[in-house]
Amino acid sequence: MPNFSGNWKMKSSENFEELLKALGVNVMLRKIAVAAAAKPAVEIRQEGESFYIRTGTPVRTTEIRFRVGEEFEEQTVDGRPCKSLAKWVSDSKLVCEQRLLKGEGPRTAWTREVTHSGELVLTMSADDVVCTRVYVRE
Repeated sequence: MPNFSGNWKMKSSENFEELLKALGVNVMLRKIAVAAAAKPAVEIRQEGESFYIRTGTPVRTTEIRFRVGEEFEEQTVDGRPCKSLAKWVSDSKLVCEQRLLKGEGPRTAWTREVTHSGELVLTMSADDVVCTRVYVRE
């Protein structure tokens, strides 16, 4: 089982604004969100199947706690409440499907994977739009 624990800083980001657009975030809020999320601070604590992930930006800080294979509540990247279920799809990759609690919107999900080179790759999707963010340990 990979060790996701640590403090991570973002090395690269692709398609974040496109992801927000697919989620229906208006242009002004997208610009603010893209600027604020340029350098998120990510802390991950992992104990076996239990995870704590804190992502902090100047505009918003999110914290989630979950156990792999057990449904939990979190928010989509645009802040809508959802039920989520994370599962291992390989020995180093988690996939999490999200289901909105209210209303309708694109199908959303995220994955986190620790690569052989020790990077953390986060993908977030809204229907067919995928944002990829690569992090390195601090």
